[in-house]
Amino acid sequence: MSFLPRHIGPGADDVTTMLSAVGVDSLDQLIDRAVPESIRFRDILDLPAPLDETEALAAIRRIAGKNTVMRQMIGQGYFDTVTPAAIRRNILENPGFYTSYTPYQPEISQGRLELLLTFQNAVIDLTGMEVANASLLDESSAVAEAVLMMRRANRKSRSARVIVDSRSLPQTLAILTGRTRAAGIELVIADLSADDAAATLASDGDFFGVVVAQIGADGDVIDPTSVIEAAHEAGALATVSTDLLALTTLQSPGSAGADVAVGSAQRFGVPLFYGGPHAAFMASRKGTERSMPGRIVGVSTDSSGAPAYRLALQTREQHIRREKATSNICTAQALLAIVAAAYAVYHGPAKLRELAERLHGLATVFAEGLRERGISVTHERFFDTVTFSVEGKADAILAAAAERGINLRRVDQDTVGVSFGESHTGEDVEDVLAAVSEACNIGENVEPSSDLLDGVPEEWHRTDEYMTHPVFHTHRSETSLMRWLRQLADKDLALDRTMIPLGSCTMKLNAAAEMEPISWPEFANIHPLAPQNQAQGWQELIEQLEGWLAEITGYAAVSVQPNAGSQGELAGLLAIRRYQVDRGETQRKTILIPSSAHGTNAASAVLADLKVVVVATAADGLIDHEDLKAKIESVGDELAGIMVTYPSTHGVYDTDISMVCEAVHEAGGQVYVDGANLNALMGLARPGKFGGDVSHLNLHKTFCIPHGGGGPGVGPVAVAEHLVPYLPGNAVEAKLDERGAGFPVSQAPFGSAGVLPITWMYIAMTGAEGLTESTRTAVLSANYISRSLSDVFPTLYSGDGGLVAHECILDLRPMTKASGVTAEDVCKRLVDFGFHAPTLAFPVAGTLMVEPTESESLEELDRFIEAMRTIHAEMQEIADGKVELADSVVRNAPHTAQVLTADEWDRSYPRSQAAYPVPSLRRVKYWSPVGRVDNAAGDRNLVCSCPPIEAFDAAYAAAAAGEEN
Repeated sequence: MSFLPRHIGPGADDVTTMLSAVGVDSLDQLIDRAVPESIRFRDILDLPAPLDETEALAAIRRIAGKNTVMRQMIGQGYFDTVTPAAIRRNILENPGFYTSYTPYQPEISQGRLELLLTFQNAVIDLTGMEVANASLLDESSAVAEAVLMMRRANRKSRSARVIVDSRSLPQTLAILTGRTRAAGIELVIADLSADDAAATLASDGDFFGVVVAQIGADGDVIDPTSVIEAAHEAGALATVSTDLLALTTLQSPGSAGADVAVGSAQRFGVPLFYGGPHAAFMASRKGTERSMPGRIVGVSTDSSGAPAYRLALQTREQHIRREKATSNICTAQALLAIVAAAYAVYHGPAKLRELAERLHGLATVFAEGLRERGISVTHERFFDTVTFSVEGKADAILAAAAERGINLRRVDQDTVGVSFGESHTGEDVEDVLAAVSEACNIGENVEPSSDLLDGVPEEWHRTDEYMTHPVFHTHRSETSLMRWLRQLADKDLALDRTMIPLGSCTMKLNAAAEMEPISWPEFANIHPLAPQNQAQGWQELIEQLEGWLAEITGYAAVSVQPNAGSQGELAGLLAIRRYQVDRGETQRKTILIPSSAHGTNAASAVLADLKVVVVATAADGLIDHEDLKAKIESVGDELAGIMVTYPSTHGVYDTDISMVCEAVHEAGGQVYVDGANLNALMGLARPGKFGGDVSHLNLHKTFCIPHGGGGPGVGPVAVAEHLVPYLPGNAVEAKLDERGAGFPVSQAPFGSAGVLPITWMYIAMTGAEGLTESTRTAVLSANYISRSLSDVFPTLYSGDGGLVAHECILDLRPMTKASGVTAEDVCKRLVDFGFHAPTLAFPVAGTLMVEPTESESLEELDRFIEAMRTIHAEMQEIADGKVELADSVVRNAPHTAQVLTADEWDRSYPRSQAAYPVPSLRRVKYWSPVGRVDNAAGDRNLVCSCPPIEAFDAAYAAAAAGEEN
């Protein structure tokens, strides 16, 4: 059976009903009226014929079969780990977790927020710091974020210099070289393990921060205390890159005096995934919270006084602060942080330490085996990675190991590295030693030593307690863990329960057939730095996918390396910047951004060291052409370009997009077309053909990769021919002395490759006509909602004939003025109907932006329309003076089961109206686990680690008894 009818919600009869409501005769007529002819693509995309599910799975199975699964001992930032089946099945393969959205609405996100808070708690405990965020994208970009954070937070230093340990991962040094160059920071690379490192820092004194590797890329372990102290004496801040598993046995960065600690949580149960997605972490001391990038989960209280989780310090977010934002907060890997948190809970501190000691023991036995064979070990101090010298024999050793099914790291022709991971045993030690003996022609009569040298001095061993919260000691049995994870999933609203009508976020179906291949060992267990002949399947899939995306967008080439939309934006802007610098146009450092554009645009522009100039929006929602002309003239030859979102964030196909592009090009600028709304363009228009020079795409929106609670994401960057040389390069192969064309933005060569099979499956199963039909249906669904609610909540902006694109902005401001009920009140009341709220107050305050996507059925669309009309009636009663706002069902929403079942009920409206406002809810009902969360209180008293369970028990008991705290 064709996949398309399973992906698209409305059937043929439903489409007829919807077209009638919109007032058009056919989908063709709707699209012809809505989409400007000047940008239309009238041909059929050059894509393979669609496959059904069985055929597509067989095709991708053949591709996966071209990868070779080996015992991976390469290391270099990626470690062999084991994903417990209970976590794989209950989280990674559970739509209750992987289809959820970023938890901006805390009341319906308590489950994933609790897990993210657990992740933060584990990071805080293991690093010995006081504050942690809820994940970053990868270790290398996290180090770059730490450098930017130190510069923001260090008010004592005016220096633009940062000193970074040469022992850092090669990928980290490559990314830092590009990011610091873009930000105007002088990068100094020095060996911070040297005996005189602290003295050198003390004598220099002209730097704002230091990044020191507690464990170097070659595996050597150091005590960073003296470097940190020297940095502090010089008025600088200090970041330590570290390893969470090693910190169960090594002293913590916090105990050494560090200001920031960063690293990767990949080895906490997350597969290699050919490089990602993997959750990075960042922790810091108190007082730096408002400088920390990314998201922080905090604890507040709800309307009954019960503890409730939420995203804290949201004033940092780009939609509010734009170019003044701390960072682009779309830099998170929530789903993988959730996996890491569950892994920490699954094992607990004792088992984690036992694992760390076992791996260190294997490394120690291996190092001694090398010494017995007369081979020099490069470093005496190591945790789980041993590097050794073999004059000119590295390639021979790698080949001998590969014959035994093992991959090792080739440092250079004279040096080999071996990293031990969770699945490795003594047999692996023997096999690698045998490969070394064979390649180096060493005899078998090697005398074993009875005295093993410990790779870590006793004074560096960790002695303090960590992970003491009960959550890390409770779920020892799989039964307990399974039920805990089910309880958490039940607290959340995800796509497995309801439509998530978020404008600009495209929460469409993530089909099971699309998701299935990512767990296959042939995809999941491939190291990103494995020899290419072992990753032929990955290479084929990536090459095909990049080609398909280039065809869909009309650009010359695509790179899938950016592992989030934020990184795609940055990569696109850096491509523009470096292209212009190569042309001698170094003065072009100003970017125009319409006031209606995504806030991420401004944040990314600042990271690219560009000055933002805002272009006004006209009354009809289009770019104000007079203001655009004036801004272009005022900027002059400093114009780098413009960032536009198309269709615009006003939910309209702007008819002037070609004129805007032409005006910027005539002034010598480049046009960046934000691809967040590509779900309104697939098969109908191609940004690379109507004026765009570069775009980023969101595979986690348009192309079916699930949001996973706020990551994974993939944000490929697509460019015109002249920008192809400036696509992101391979971080492992980057030459740091080059001028900067093609510097990487992500640690892995292909970013979060592990989730690319999802998009491959989606395109393979839909084909050219299916993608076009998906777009047409998405446009129809948005117009159906717009027309059906026009008499109660009119659409703010529309194009010719009153039509919108794939989303619409519902204007609540007239009813808010009449009733006092805010758009946020409406969002909270929608929870009682079992709906995730639309996008709140963006791009216009007091509105809701609705995007239904093509995957929602007519029944679900009608259910949403009924909910909105019911809420309007409740608002009207307030406006008419029949109900007091403070005592209204809308203002007190959402209603928890504890409140509704309390013995006392003194509200003016009946319990039935609060709980079951429409009859259909009697069939299935979602209960919000908490009442309305107090955001302001949470920001005033930031708590970002797990509070004592007793606090919850007491608060819930009080709420159940009807007591107001």
